[in-house]
Amino acid sequence: MRRRRRIGAYGLCRDGERVLLARGSATSRFPGVWQLPGGGVAHGEHPRAAVHREFVEETGLTVAVTGLRVVLADVIRLAGVDGPVAEHTDRIVYDVVPAGGTLRAEVGGGTDQVAWVAPDDLAGLVLMPFTAELLGRPADPLPEGAGPAPDAVVRPASVDRFQRFAAYGLATDPAGRILLTRIATGFPGAGRWHLPGGGTDHGEQPVSALLRELVEETGQLGRVTGLLHVSHRHNIAEFGPEGRPLDWHGVRVIYRVEVEAPTEARVTEAAGGSTETAGWFSRAEVAELPRTEVVDAALSLM
Repeated sequence: MRRRRRIGAYGLCRDGERVLLARGSATSRFPGVWQLPGGGVAHGEHPRAAVHREFVEETGLTVAVTGLRVVLADVIRLAGVDGPVAEHTDRIVYDVVPAGGTLRAEVGGGTDQVAWVAPDDLAGLVLMPFTAELLGRPADPLPEGAGPAPDAVVRPASVDRFQRFAAYGLATDPAGRILLTRIATGFPGAGRWHLPGGGTDHGEQPVSALLRELVEETGQLGRVTGLLHVSHRHNIAEFGPEGRPLDWHGVRVIYRVEVEAPTEARVTEAAGGSTETAGWFSRAEVAELPRTEVVDAALSLM
């Protein structure tokens, strides 16, 4: 079975106990299925901007983002022209409030109905599993092969266009030291110190990916204690280990991590990975290191 990855951004919008939901139209991948308004993050687009755009398209409303609710992932089997596709979606869910506009369904698009739904009415709806989970309802699986998988977009051979979802951790020990990794030669940001973490595997939840990467890159066992931030980076001329330009779009979720029994930081993953070395540093020592913007963004939230 073929595999596919995508990144989606959604908004949890409430009016008292009611929640705003959108139903898939006959032309959508999930006809008749209700979910939180939102959808795919376009290449180079910040997930927060995707929520604003999708809300206008699907509901007619403009919204203000008030917080970051949760980041999760799921795999859904879709029908495809060349056989079934297992599509992994990393879903970023924000808390939003209406800021303007008039409620309406998407004209000629992927949703044919939008409604404020009370808790007692949720049981009568077919819900996307991630929406059901967030609303405290049983997450019933969708029928296998539901909906068509979108056709692949052909890109010029001279430039690879790549979108990547990754999970990172701002990890500290009881002494307040910060755990960092240095990016290896040949990878974007080589020589700079970065937060431990990396890309999620197909079918892997972000938190699970982060804890796996923590062991591989630093040899540490950690505990995720909170969700800090979601950011993105778009570079149309990034150079990767292949030595050719990449139109690179990275979406990154940052978690707070506690390492209660720290050991000497060391790389345990196989040679050829993106991490050259790892170490524990005081806040003052971190300030003197060449750092990525991900480190600075995380430290500003401490």
